[in-house]
Amino acid sequence: MTVVTATSSKTLADQIEDRLPQTQCTKCGYPACRPYAEAIAAGEANYNQCPPGGQEGVVRLASLLGMPVIALNLDNGVERPRPLAVIDENLCIGCTLCLQVCPVDAIIGAAKQMHTIIPELCTGCDLCVPPCPVDCIAMVPVTDEKTGWDAWSQQEADAARERHDGRLARLARERNAAEARKAARMAGSSGTASGSEPGIESRTQADGQPDGSVDPKKAQSATATATAAEDDAQAKKRAIIQAAMDRARQKKEEMARLGAGPKNTDAISPEVQAQIDAAEARRHRLGMIRADDDKSSTPAIDPDREPGNPGSDNKT
Repeated sequence: MTVVTATSSKTLADQIEDRLPQTQCTKCGYPACRPYAEAIAAGEANYNQCPPGGQEGVVRLASLLGMPVIALNLDNGVERPRPLAVIDENLCIGCTLCLQVCPVDAIIGAAKQMHTIIPELCTGCDLCVPPCPVDCIAMVPVTDEKTGWDAWSQQEADAARERHDGRLARLARERNAAEARKAARMAGSSGTASGSEPGIESRTQADGQPDGSVDPKKAQSATATATAAEDDAQAKKRAIIQAAMDRARQKKEEMARLGAGPKNTDAISPEVQAQIDAAEARRHRLGMIRADDDKSSTPAIDPDREPGNPGSDNKT
C-alpha cells in the first residue's frame, strides 16, 4: 500500500506569521509581524516576544515549533485588553504625523484638518501615540477583561495583515514614482548642461555623422517615441493624483462646513510647526500636495529629513 503524505507549500515563516495577531505593533523588536516570523524561523528570535498575542500566542507558536510552552517575555510588554486609539479633537492640530506611522491605514484626515480613527481598522498598536506633538491621542481599552487572542480574532488578524501589506505596496509605489521623477529631472538637467557647454563640439566621421552614433533621424524618432511614452505615463500619474487631490479637497471643504477642523491651531510652538512643515515637505516631494494647497506660512527647516533619521526625534 502506498502512503501519501500531505505537504504544504507554506514555509515555516509563513506558518508562524499565520499564528501572529498582525497588529504590526513592533513590540517584538521587529518592524512588523512578517520580519518577526522570519526571525523565529531562522532561530534569531524567541517565540514569546508578542504581547498582543499573549500567552495563547506563545502556546500556538510552541505547538507549531514542537517547543515547550514558556512565559511571555515581559521585556517586550505585557498582555493586556486590546486598546483603541482615540483622538481628542480639542487638542488635534491636523499635523498628519499620526497618519504617516499607522501601519494599517486606520486614520483618516488631511493636513490642517481633523484626523479620525476608524475603530474597525485600528489594531491598538500604539504607534500613533509617540509622534503626536500635542499628545492628543489616547489608547482606550475596549475589550473589558479579555486579553491576547481572547480580545482578537483570526478574521481581524487576516484583515489587518491585508491592510498592512497594501500600505507597504502603496508606499513602495510612491517611493518609486518619486525616484523616477527625480531621475527624470536630473537627466533633463544633465542633458541641458552638457548641450550648452561652450567649446564642446561633436566629432564627425567622413560621412558627416557623429563619431560612434546612429543615424540622427532614427535616433530622433526613437527619442520622440520614448518621450511620448514617458509623457503619457506621467500624464496618467498626474491625472490619478489630481483626482485624489480633488476628492480630498472636496472632503476638506465639507469638513470645514461642518466645523470639523482642528481646534488647537492658535498656539503652536516653533518646534511643533517645524515637524509639521517637514512632513508637508515630504508630502510635496511625493506629489501628494500641490503647491497651491499649502497654506503654511513657515518654511520647512529640514525638507530632506527622512523618517527615522537622527535628529527627527522619531516624530515622523
